[in-house]
Order: sequence, then C-alpha cells, then structure tokens
Amino acid sequence: MSEPPSDLTQTPPTPVPAAADRRPTVAPASPASPDPVSLLGRPRRRRLWRAIPKAWRTPLGLVAGVVAVAWLVIAVVGPSIVPHDPLAQDLPRFQPPSSTAWLGTDELGRDVFSRVIAGARVTILLSLLLVCLSMLIGSILGVVAGFFGRWVDEVIMRLTDLVMAFPTVILAMVTAAALGASLLNAVLAALVVSWPSYARVVRSMVLSLRTSEFVASGRLLGFSPVRSMRVDILPNVAGPTLVMASLDIGTAALLLSGLSFLGLGAKPPMPEWGSMVATAVQNFDKWWLGLFPGLAILTVVMAFNFLGDALRDQLDPGATKA
Repeated sequence: MSEPPSDLTQTPPTPVPAAADRRPTVAPASPASPDPVSLLGRPRRRRLWRAIPKAWRTPLGLVAGVVAVAWLVIAVVGPSIVPHDPLAQDLPRFQPPSSTAWLGTDELGRDVFSRVIAGARVTILLSLLLVCLSMLIGSILGVVAGFFGRWVDEVIMRLTDLVMAFPTVILAMVTAAALGASLLNAVLAALVVSWPSYARVVRSMVLSLRTSEFVASGRLLGFSPVRSMRVDILPNVAGPTLVMASLDIGTAALLLSGLSFLGLGAKPPMPEWGSMVATAVQNFDKWWLGLFPGLAILTVVMAFNFLGDALRDQLDPGATKA
C-alpha cells in the first residue's frame, strides 16, 4: 500500500543574517519637546501683537510707526547724544561725509549730523505744539459755534471764512513778517492759519449731534450747556479730530520749515531743518548740506501721514470701505 500524501507543508528555515548585517535597530527619534521658556514667551508676544491696533499691523503702518517713534526719541534725547556740539566751528569747512563727520560739515565747519539731530527737537516738538494749540482753539470755537448757533455761530464762522479766504502759506508769511522774524512768531503765524479747519470740521459734527436724542435728553434733565458739551459732544468728536491732528503734524513741520527757509522762522546759528536747507541753496555744489535735512523733513512728514491714515482706518473703518 502507498502512504497517503501529507497535508503539512514544510516551511523553509529562515536565513540567519551574517554578522556584518546584524546592526542594532534604532528607534525613530521623538520630536524634541519645546523649551518651556519659549512656550511662556509665545502668549506674551501674541498679547503684545494684539495690543497694536489692527490698522497699524500693516507693513506700511509698522514702518511709519517705527520711524515716527524714532524721530520722537531723537527729538527728546538727541542733543545729549550728538558726537559734536551743533554750534561748534572746530572742523574743516565743507568736508564731505567721512568717519570724522558722518554727514559732512557746513560752511562754518559745523557737524551736519549733530545739527540734523539737534534740529529734530526744534522742528518736531514745535510742530506737535502747533498742532495741539490749533486743535484746542479750533475745537473749542467749533463746539461753541455748533452748539449755541445763531449770532455766535455767525461771528465765529465769518471769522473762519475770513482766515480761510487767504492762501495758507501767503497769510502765514505776511503774519510772520508783521510780527518779526523769529521762531516764536513763526509758530504764532502758523497757528493763525491752522485753527479754522478744526473749527469747521468740529462745528459740522456738533450740528449733527446737537439734535441727537441723548443730547436732548440731557438738556431735558437739566444739564447745563457746559456739561452737555463736555460729556455728550466732545467724546463723539474726539476721534475725527485726532485723525485730523495726526495728519496735520507733517503739514505743520513743512510750514515751519518753509518759514525758516524764507528767513521768517529760526535765525542762525540755531539748528533748524528749514534754515539748513536755505543755507544749502547758497552752496548748491555741496550736496550733503541740503540732502540730509531734506531727508529728515521727508521722513517725518511721510511717517506721520501714514500714521494718520492708519489711525483713520482704526477709528472709522466704514470710511475706508466706502
């Protein structure tokens, strides 16, 4: 008899790897655990980023903010960190930019870099003072004219129309020349031509707010006119007024520099950007005399204009969409 076939199949033996192939198995590397310090720093950075207004988070707004803050810091602490005395005449005349004088020297041997830094305090701080005074005077007159109306409104608005009927620069030049050429008189002349725009804008807003229900309710409850203007009117006109003021900082810097350029503002040897450009016109072949003060005026004006646009987008986003 033949033997029945076996149903069990024999599996071949597993080959044993050679000694050279016997390598230890390396477990996959686990991702590195984050540093606890970096984990603590991330929420803080996020909070700081969110604290910045949304409209200022754009690249243009950030650059303008950095430039504006840098100029403000320079205006405050600049004269104490300049390498040379802005009035000292101890360097060679008409020296081009070099390691000794970073931005060159002028016709009297004064360091241009030190004079540009020192001039920031004159131009920027006086521009801020001019804008604050213009906003204060114009806002008060605009609120009074819009709230009381009648003959008060007529008197204030006719005075505003009289000032605005003249070209701004021409009227500022005539006023500064009548008062006398000095930096203080230049600020007063610029103030004369700057407040009417605030008065007209604030008056138009007060006219629309005066008939609002919350203002009428306060008047029926016995609120005095001063309290109504202070509590109900001023908070509602503050936003557009601040936007207008931020945009006017650059205009104020240009106006003051222009008056000094014409000899109606700062007088030598005071370091002021407009007067430095005027001196450069007399020495046109010395390019560094007018280039760097002009760049300072350009950066200040553009930075504050861009900041004003970002502030407008933040306080009135509907106007941008429209």
